[in-house]
Amino acid sequence: MLGDLFNNPFAFFSWLIALIVAITIHEFSHAYAADRLGDPTPRVQGRLTLNPLAHLDPLGTLMLLIARFGWGKPVVFDPFNLRHPRRDAAIISIAGPASNILLATALSLILRVGLATDFAMLFYVFLQPVIVLNVFLAIFNLVPVHPLDGFKIVEGILPPEYARQWHELESYGMIFLLLMVFPLFGGTAPISRLIMPVISFILSLLLPGTGEVGII
Repeated sequence: MLGDLFNNPFAFFSWLIALIVAITIHEFSHAYAADRLGDPTPRVQGRLTLNPLAHLDPLGTLMLLIARFGWGKPVVFDPFNLRHPRRDAAIISIAGPASNILLATALSLILRVGLATDFAMLFYVFLQPVIVLNVFLAIFNLVPVHPLDGFKIVEGILPPEYARQWHELESYGMIFLLLMVFPLFGGTAPISRLIMPVISFILSLLLPGTGEVGII
């Protein structure tokens, strides 16, 4: 993505804006869900806002631009403020990916209307990156490996005895994630083999006339 800065500045900034939108809506939704479930921690920390500056992690954003792997600023919540800590933590976790899919779906509907106008190309150029990155961020975060959202979601739906065993894997999460994200022996990253078919299928439904994925 960063290589487009000089080769295609317009494409670079359109994808950068899409990246900011996707991360902001994702993290805001975590904060909103926690607040609605009784935990004021995100509100106190200034996360209950759509201001991107509250949700972007400088290093994580830079890594996304350079290495195509990065992160936003995680939303912190206190499980002791939740009536049903395990279940509510799962709801808070799924709120981020769900908001990304909902936004991508809404923008897909707008895009289909826009493609029938004289400004079809503008609609596609501006909305396609936002749709793609929202879908990518949602599916990536549903992978059940800590610290991704999928880990807490699985923990929240497992029976208590299995949930305790699942929770013990949390300390190994970053090791598993790094092994999945970085390609071994110059091949394809394992996580790509896992999520790209799902992403491609969803985008084939949301982006008219395409089944291809163009990620940063």
